[in-house]
Amino acid sequence: MKNFMDKDFLLSNDTAKTLFHDYADKMPIIDYHCHINPQEIYEDRKFSDITKVWLSDGNFGDHYKWRIMRACGYPEDLVTGSGDPKEKFRAWADAVSRAVGNPLHHWTHLELQRYFGYNGTLSLKTADEVYELCNKKLAEPTMSVRGLIDQSNVKLICTTDDPVDSLEWHKKIAEDPTCKVKVLPACRPDKAINIEKEGFKEYIGKLSDASGVSIKTVSDVKDALAKRLEFFHSMGCINSDHGLDYVVYSPASEDKLNKTLAAALSGETVCQADADEYKTAILLFLGEWYAKHGWVMQIHYGAQRNVNYQTFKKMGPDTGVDAIGNKPCGAELALLLGELAKKDSVPKMVLYSLNENDNQLLATVGACFYEAGINTKIQLGSAWWFNDTKVGMIKQLTDFANLNVLGNFIGMLTDSRSFLSYTRHEYFRRILCNLIGQWVENGEYPNDIEFLGKLVQDISYNNTVKFFGFKVD
Repeated sequence: MKNFMDKDFLLSNDTAKTLFHDYADKMPIIDYHCHINPQEIYEDRKFSDITKVWLSDGNFGDHYKWRIMRACGYPEDLVTGSGDPKEKFRAWADAVSRAVGNPLHHWTHLELQRYFGYNGTLSLKTADEVYELCNKKLAEPTMSVRGLIDQSNVKLICTTDDPVDSLEWHKKIAEDPTCKVKVLPACRPDKAINIEKEGFKEYIGKLSDASGVSIKTVSDVKDALAKRLEFFHSMGCINSDHGLDYVVYSPASEDKLNKTLAAALSGETVCQADADEYKTAILLFLGEWYAKHGWVMQIHYGAQRNVNYQTFKKMGPDTGVDAIGNKPCGAELALLLGELAKKDSVPKMVLYSLNENDNQLLATVGACFYEAGINTKIQLGSAWWFNDTKVGMIKQLTDFANLNVLGNFIGMLTDSRSFLSYTRHEYFRRILCNLIGQWVENGEYPNDIEFLGKLVQDISYNNTVKFFGFKVD
């Protein structure tokens, strides 16, 4: 029997052990998609309590953990409420100890091992001991936000930023010679696209103010977005992200689009069909702009948001009541990309579906679009959200290998709001090395360790740098 999460955790064969320990584990981290707050990096925030780090603190909340705690019957007071921090931690310790097979069990213990030096197991029995140990460790200078980033060997971070954001904290970070990590904005213009959703009218007012463009027509929306994109570009941004319910392609005349926009700006409800037409126009415009300026366009889709309306009404979005959707939109994706191709304006892209059944669809549609000098121009994104599991990662890697070129893959990201989540890169790299090691030891791939070592290093780090065009030391 192997020891629990020892140095060879998830590495079931000798080839995997060599690939991970001698090659992948040594590579730095590029976190090209996350939701951390750049202000906390600039201010080099310190945390006083592990409960705040793991469960909730101000604008940060870990809805992954909240779902587990609710599933274990804990009251909201101990999940997101005003309960005693130690009691909250005890509730989490009990919940995660029961989550056998859930990646949260692995992630939690990787964080305890790497950042807190704790190699035991977390449960209700050990909760008090671990709570005190973690809080004592958090008081050390190396456990500040920058300290955590530095000891995680993170070279570059892309945050997620709205087009109307001033990017003041990015500017301050860039001007601070003591900050070792490079922090770049990544533009997420969802609020300018979601014309049918609550708050659109008010948001367009903010976009108008930020851009200096009076917005009355769809052409005005494009002009306003272009001005904000140019500002982001001047701040080093080369990366965008789009959170779509589903991929759309429904073209319409300029006159029809302007009528839809006018209705939305007057406070009228926009039907889904009209919204899809507007979204199509804006996505095509943005795709062309990204291609012209060398940006990468990421698309995340397939979530059913705020399924429990009562929780959403009380707590707002991203509070643990989302689910996997299954709305088919493969044809629309192909048509959207095909329309961009007509103008030679397909940007580099990373496609993620929350429904893993779309992996093969995304991989094959993406492979239809290519460009000389770019390895896999349209990538099948890493296993996302509910797929961010051992099984989900293996499936994503296998689908990428089966239908494209695994050696071109740009690897892992955190998609997290936590500064302790960089261990997810280690988790991914162990799974990657083990999968390749199994193929080698089964005689399915040559036992060329030097070549394979370079391959896993590329997937872990080098491919990301090259694909996005990041400038790192």
